Amino acid sequence: MGVQVNTKTSFLLSCEEYINITLEFCRYRGISCAAWRAPGGDDIHIIVDFAGASQIDRTTLEDVPSGFIFSPFDKEKKALHIQSELHINLKSQKIECLSSEKLDSFTEFLEERVSKRPDSSNSNLVNGIQTTDSSAFINLVNTALSEIKKGPLQKVVPSRYKKLELSHELNSGIFFSKLCSAYKNAFVSLVFDPSCGLWLGATPELLLEVGESNFSTVALAGTQKYEGQPLSDVAWTQKEIEEQAFVSRYIINCFKKIRLREFEEIGPKTIKAGNLIHLKTLFTVDMASVNFSDLGSVMLELLHPTSAICGMPLEPSLEFLQKNERYDREYFSGYLGPTNFKNKTSLFVNLRCMKVRNKIVTLYAGAGVTEDSNPDREWHETEMKMNTLLNLFD
Repeated sequence: MGVQVNTKTSFLLSCEEYINITLEFCRYRGISCAAWRAPGGDDIHIIVDFAGASQIDRTTLEDVPSGFIFSPFDKEKKALHIQSELHINLKSQKIECLSSEKLDSFTEFLEERVSKRPDSSNSNLVNGIQTTDSSAFINLVNTALSEIKKGPLQKVVPSRYKKLELSHELNSGIFFSKLCSAYKNAFVSLVFDPSCGLWLGATPELLLEVGESNFSTVALAGTQKYEGQPLSDVAWTQKEIEEQAFVSRYIINCFKKIRLREFEEIGPKTIKAGNLIHLKTLFTVDMASVNFSDLGSVMLELLHPTSAICGMPLEPSLEFLQKNERYDREYFSGYLGPTNFKNKTSLFVNLRCMKVRNKIVTLYAGAGVTEDSNPDREWHETEMKMNTLLNLFD
């Protein structure tokens, strides 16, 4: 990556301090950064784009520079790409940069802030909660059920949001660390760009992953609260099994559209994601054997938005949500993740996420509605999903 330097002794900061200082640097400069930890991993990466995030064309995934993609739910809107001009690997304690001049500007900022030793106390105290009325969401689910009975809609995923007012501005570094500790098997992320603000999350759902010759994607659906029982003893309702089957069929239909028959299907299996459990099916493809080098870009265009966050069939589901949800999801249920980073692109559906503006935090959650849905249960499912993040506030 051009210039490489080892971190100086004075820069041996905690994860929380590195994230907070980098975020302060980017806000001051009006530029972009991202931090993440892969599922089951312990490496935390932070990158900075000194030019600010650029808008990219989703059809050129293989040619996107090393960095991080952040895409909204609305497919008509452009995705943001944060290029890895400066990279901090907290495990190896190295800072790498494409430019010695930019590296100097960042390390000088670090030195100045380290000398002041910024406050690392936890200030994530909730003063108040503003939530959507349960009756409004239940009415939305009932409307969805009525449309499903009419056809051709088979499944739709209405969502809602909840706003928290904090006593102080969020300590983003501490919250990121809490997410890493609480959700070992999730993709934990922090993204900042002046155009979209600050977002944090811990998502359990892989959208797609592309390595040197392998492609994989996941069908994840069905939600229950984890009660501590062995996963092999979990019982699933017909509604949850059918909901997960919709997502699996959606992926298989995408393969059929591009005449791809050589894939491996593993599952469905019960998996744990924090305090929730889901049904998961893994699909893998050997891209070399099928001679399909741009499979990542082709499948990304077909997969997003998946039936797990939108519904089936796609067009009627989108039309229903645009007409009835009555708010902008922004980056909730979009996708995000590192691109061409260490020879791999890993994109995740942006679930269990929140937007942060000043002292206001917005949480999001959706629920898959099929003909067997119970509106009250769908409301409680969204509450459980929001609690993934809400439980980490004091």
